[in-house]
Amino acid sequence: MEDVLTEIPPPSRFFQEDLNNFTPPSSPLPSPFLLFSNPKPDQPLRPTLLIIALSTSSLYVFNHVSSKTLIGSVFLPEIPFSGNTFKPSLGNKSCNIYALNNADNLTLLVSIQCSVSTERSNVVAKLLIGEQIIPERVLIWDSVQSQNFRGKLSSDETCAFKLETLAERKGQDGVCGVSSLLKGLDYFPSGSMVDGLAAALLARCQMRNIRGALCLSWPECGGSVVALIKSILQRTVLHGIDLSSKGDAEDKYLKFSKIKDHPFDSELYT
Repeated sequence: MEDVLTEIPPPSRFFQEDLNNFTPPSSPLPSPFLLFSNPKPDQPLRPTLLIIALSTSSLYVFNHVSSKTLIGSVFLPEIPFSGNTFKPSLGNKSCNIYALNNADNLTLLVSIQCSVSTERSNVVAKLLIGEQIIPERVLIWDSVQSQNFRGKLSSDETCAFKLETLAERKGQDGVCGVSSLLKGLDYFPSGSMVDGLAAALLARCQMRNIRGALCLSWPECGGSVVALIKSILQRTVLHGIDLSSKGDAEDKYLKFSKIKDHPFDSELYT
């Protein structure tokens, strides 16, 4: 007779997915939301240009634009506030919305300084484009991910590529490329891939028939790519806005950008 206490139990008659039916489902994450400093802004906001900075270098460049005013923030419940400073800083995990003091047109800047998961990208893209904010044009700044690039990229090479919606490519007058925000840049090579929030934002522009462009720079950090981003901005995007860094901030950035995956320090980059 078998010893029921020491005998190896038979395999379960249930599949793993059947066993999961006995586990209560985890509660869904609350939806992200926008909060503006003006309790009753003229909504929806209709900026002439909406700039969304995702890459480390673009965040650095826009952090030192003095002629901007904080008007709101995007709140993602899964992103903790612990460690953030009261004053906006590159060291914070935040997603702030600024109005750039451009006398000609209303330009909004969204600095996304936190990681947005792939699962949440479409929700955030929908929140930023087409509901409370309806822009005429959108310009997204991100960096090339080497694992998604078809070809070879050297760390000593500095370059930038673009992707555009059909409306941006045709332009306001229907002539391709004449009024492109990223005029002169090569298109992202065929076979290369963009994913995450940048892809969701550009797809959102395409769905809403908004003139949208995505600039992908390489490498992620470094003085050369910062200079390239500034050059593009001053040439075709932000005329007359000072993009110079304060004091020795750029020297500190160059020093720490040499360390791979080094986070921004709130004291160094305020």
